[in-house]
Amino acid sequence: MLETHPPIAWPDAARQAAFEGWLRAAAPAHDLEIDSLQPASADASFRRYLRLATRGGGSCIVMDAPPPLEDVRPFVHVAGLLQAAGLHAPRVLAADIERGFLLLTDLGSEVYLDALRGATPAAADALMRDALTALVRFQQAVPAAALPPFDESLLARELALFPEWCVQREFGITWSAAETAVWQRSCRLLIDNALAQPVVAVHADWMPRNLMRGAAQPGILDFQDAVAGPISYDLASLLRDAFISWDEAQELDWAVRWWQQARAAALPVDADFGEFWRALEWMGLQRHLKVMGIFCRLKHRDGKPRYAADLPRFLAYAGKVALRYGPLKPLLRLLEPLSGARVGAGYTF
Repeated sequence: MLETHPPIAWPDAARQAAFEGWLRAAAPAHDLEIDSLQPASADASFRRYLRLATRGGGSCIVMDAPPPLEDVRPFVHVAGLLQAAGLHAPRVLAADIERGFLLLTDLGSEVYLDALRGATPAAADALMRDALTALVRFQQAVPAAALPPFDESLLARELALFPEWCVQREFGITWSAAETAVWQRSCRLLIDNALAQPVVAVHADWMPRNLMRGAAQPGILDFQDAVAGPISYDLASLLRDAFISWDEAQELDWAVRWWQQARAAALPVDADFGEFWRALEWMGLQRHLKVMGIFCRLKHRDGKPRYAADLPRFLAYAGKVALRYGPLKPLLRLLEPLSGARVGAGYTF
């Protein structure tokens, strides 16, 4: 007997009716068991994912991405690029672009984050090496020219999230004119570092929550924000993640492995690993400042406070990088009131 599940909650009756009509129309071509529909996952956006069985014993995923809050066109575009590149990512089986409904292939339910948290050191190393190999393949095979640019205006908008939502809204701190000047100089350094790097396809969130454990290669999720940008960005995202941390010796080992593979693949990576590591750390700092702003915005604007629980992890990342590079040290005076603790030194190149 087919297992039944509680009805899916819909805040909007008109959208529910549109969805049910679309799904009924798509069901015959894909052998969908409509009564098996159940929640699969949700994320920090306004998208949600539903899973349903097929008559052949498999399953599919439905993305519900309500416009105008969400736009599925970038997802569909990048999904096509990933498929053409031979990467393991969801394929779009059916779509209602205007109403934000997609039917996708199902990559399973074991995300990298869960697998890594329960893994032995050897198993974690194997998983991360697979993620590094897939990243090189992504950077090599996905054409950067087919993606929007990660340009100065975008970098600046991302950094602006930190003072607005983290410093002011989360911590209630207003910077002085001198502190604002420190922030502006630091932003200039980080933006210049990003713009000076070779440009490749950038997933923009290549981290364990967006990778699925797969038999041949990791499955890739949440790729709709892909851009053409700095070569170190995705590696920084993987090594210094929002939800799991590694010691720096392990970070370095994986970074060297990626760097060696990237050079073998003729990616435009710096021949000096020390200089590449510096660029990666500065790139990671830009990302961490942005993500702290996003996490606080999720808490204060969107009513999703759980992400802000990881602020200490990001403040620790940011503080260590600011401490070890002279031009960035002035940023410490802005970070320390948020962390409540001074940080120690680490590897320097």
